[in-house]
Amino acid sequence: MDTLIMVGQLLLGLSILVGLHELGHLLTAKMFGMRVEKFSIGFPPKIIGFQWGETEYSIGAIPLGGFVKISGMVDESMDKDQLSAEPQPWEFRSKPAWQRLIVMLGGIIVNVVTGIIIFVVLVHQRGETYYSRDQVIENGIVAYEIGQQIGFQDGDKVLDINGQPYVSINELSGGEALLSSGGYYSVDRGGEVVKIDIPRGFINSFSNEESMSKFINIRFPFEIQEVAPKSAAEAIGLQKGDKIIAVNDRPIEYFNELQTSLGELKGEKAELTIQRNGEILSKTADVSEEGTIGIAINSLLSPVVKKYAIGESIAKGTQRAFGVVIVNAKALGKMFTGEVSAKNVSGPIGMAQIYGNQWDWVKFWTITGLISMILAFMNLLPIPALDGGHVMFLLYEMISGRSPSDKFLENAQKVGMVLLLALMVFAIGNDILKLFTGS
Repeated sequence: MDTLIMVGQLLLGLSILVGLHELGHLLTAKMFGMRVEKFSIGFPPKIIGFQWGETEYSIGAIPLGGFVKISGMVDESMDKDQLSAEPQPWEFRSKPAWQRLIVMLGGIIVNVVTGIIIFVVLVHQRGETYYSRDQVIENGIVAYEIGQQIGFQDGDKVLDINGQPYVSINELSGGEALLSSGGYYSVDRGGEVVKIDIPRGFINSFSNEESMSKFINIRFPFEIQEVAPKSAAEAIGLQKGDKIIAVNDRPIEYFNELQTSLGELKGEKAELTIQRNGEILSKTADVSEEGTIGIAINSLLSPVVKKYAIGESIAKGTQRAFGVVIVNAKALGKMFTGEVSAKNVSGPIGMAQIYGNQWDWVKFWTITGLISMILAFMNLLPIPALDGGHVMFLLYEMISGRSPSDKFLENAQKVGMVLLLALMVFAIGNDILKLFTGS
């Protein structure tokens, strides 16, 4: 069932985005009087389809893309017979270069608009929930495995990133910070300002969602929310609302301090100092071999919740959407220099895993918005067989006044298709490798 949910979300997300992308090409082509022969979501073989006017609309069995076949255009169909005939007024090749350019940009523009709309709606409906810089400085952070590797310690108070203040704790693990050249965090450690450098290629440590939880998080005060039945906590009478303020006379303020103290007493007894309704109690609990006593806790630190009016949502959502493009452009550039590992390239399996095995509509639309912006960016790359390749040749034609020959465009299309197939094989290979290695 988990796999079905992941695959279902991926197929729905891709179908929406691919359908809208190809619709952008179709509408702009028809707007300029071009004949559109086929519109397909998914690649052949065809599952179902119908004819409406001059265009056949269909759904293909391979749900990893789609296409629009416009008469007189050199594309993946390689229809040489049509191209060898005299150009007709309704054909792509008969239209002015500026019209053809708009048609090729149509899908990209629709993906950008889709991504912006998704983020604007999410910001307006959900607002933002986060722990602020002030809260991080007041409480400090917990340093987990990946954070400790670069020098973070429990209790560090992060002042800024690359000398600039931040707003949300999420920015500390954001792409802009991790991809910065010569980046660093400034930290207040016991009254002394310490510089923690962000190592070259550090972003490769964040290969999945689980790794993000191994970096850093804010420390928080706590109280007992629930006591597990037949646990050590139940045996000594701990109750909901109790606060553990010391273990073996070691003061406890934050939950990570309790975890550390109990972790040092695995299989032993712990003297707990409890605060209950203003009264101080002492209890002796047996600590399990896992370093637990059987409690669930409630954080006493409330995150910042911000709501935005429609105008603010438009600005914030647009900023967030284009932030995705900027981060991916930086990552792609650093991939060519070797700073970002090519192992981070994911195919359909990796994308399905990002959606997750629970159907959460907020997460679904957030990821779909991210993918929409990434698709727009990737399609704009000047690679033959992608929209960006056609745009590159059209710009050359508009600047030079000479269009590349059909033969050249055919060969460029073939080269581009080989490159794309190789990239797809590489991405799927990465997915399979991660499944077996777990990284």
